[in-house]
Amino acid sequence: MFGIFGHPEAANMAYLGLHALQHRGQESAGIVSTDGQTMFQERGMGLVADIFSRERIKRLRGSAAIGHTRYSTTGTSRLVNAQPFRIACHRGEIAVAHNGNLVNAASLRSGLERDGSIFMTSSDTEVILHLVARSQARTLEGALVDALTRVEGAWSLAFLFHDRLIVGRDPWGFRPLSLGRLGEATVVASESCAFDLIGARFERDVRPGELIIVDATGVRSEMPFRPRPTKQCIFEQVYFSRPDSTVFGHSVNQARRQMGAALAREHPAVADVVVPVPDSGLCAALGYSEVSGVPFDFGLVRNHYVGRTFIEPRQAIRHFGVKLKLNPVPGVIRDRRVVLVDDSIVRGTTSRKIVSMVRESGAREVHVRISCPPTVGPCHYGVDTPTRAELIASTQSVEEIRRYLQADSLGYLSIEGLREAVGGGAPFCDACYTNDYPVPIPKEKPAQTGLFEVRR
Repeated sequence: MFGIFGHPEAANMAYLGLHALQHRGQESAGIVSTDGQTMFQERGMGLVADIFSRERIKRLRGSAAIGHTRYSTTGTSRLVNAQPFRIACHRGEIAVAHNGNLVNAASLRSGLERDGSIFMTSSDTEVILHLVARSQARTLEGALVDALTRVEGAWSLAFLFHDRLIVGRDPWGFRPLSLGRLGEATVVASESCAFDLIGARFERDVRPGELIIVDATGVRSEMPFRPRPTKQCIFEQVYFSRPDSTVFGHSVNQARRQMGAALAREHPAVADVVVPVPDSGLCAALGYSEVSGVPFDFGLVRNHYVGRTFIEPRQAIRHFGVKLKLNPVPGVIRDRRVVLVDDSIVRGTTSRKIVSMVRESGAREVHVRISCPPTVGPCHYGVDTPTRAELIASTQSVEEIRRYLQADSLGYLSIEGLREAVGGGAPFCDACYTNDYPVPIPKEKPAQTGLFEVRR
């Protein structure tokens, strides 16, 4: 998610910002801009570079814009669900981009539909717009506060109006949101790496429960929501964020290297080479190598140009799906004892294939090391994980998983080691590892879809 106010090339800056945030969603992308009188919208399915031609960017006029890259947590993968959403109501035109997941969206939507609301999408974000439009509050800011007080769960939001940009985080602070400056313009982004690309200066994180209003008079802050214990998503540090970002006040690269260092202390291995599973295992593998003294090398090479569709040959090719993305380097692996470092094991199917590929390339031993604890529960706050039944660690012990992977040994980072790596006593949500969910999950919570279908 990206937003900018007060820049003559707002749409171009949003386009570049979304490029930097492409890792946060590859399903669809969109930008809405305004010239103070009219809103302009462009969105499509696929990657940012494929959607926004020069002609489409030119149609996005004005000095303020918000943008979004999406993968599904609720709502199907269709163009109608691509954000930002734009509506017209009695309060004027409103556009919104949302990072997170509302756990009570289904019940709110049912009530709104009974009262006559007509929904155009299957996304939880649309619920917020209906609540804003129906609010009896006199002011626009009051309507936003009224609506957001009724939703539960995770939200980092950017609202664009003709004359202002309003951004905010839920009181728990689940999802990240950063504030910066680009000359006289104000910018916001899900991660600080978006500021680096456009030459903006990072100022600070938007605080949990904070609304920031940006208009022609300047920038002002409000804290209108009941305080909650801060619960920042620890998986942002483990996997989701880019390593060159600063998220929740911590360098992601440094946190991941510390995870790998702690992993080496907790689960050493007699080995000849440390090999990362690219790209997500890279930083942790460096940390593991530094502490263990086992040399680091690139034993797996990733193909970064795998499209969303491909033609599978009729003749079976062993590990075909994994080989589209990863290929072993026999000269690094052959006749060596390999420590294979990755950020997580989800279903286990892909990890099993990677271990098999490494063995087939001549490895004498394969020791798997995971830079987080076993994933035992799904996330309901904006990271799309499989159901509990599909998570291998929810039903099998570490030894059972090791046998399934056909690895010589398997070690996970402890929850204590992970917490220390990301700042010791820092207030994180780690429900996916502990089943300790800070916001209760209603039974009608919709099934999540997509992110980990191609992961481990």
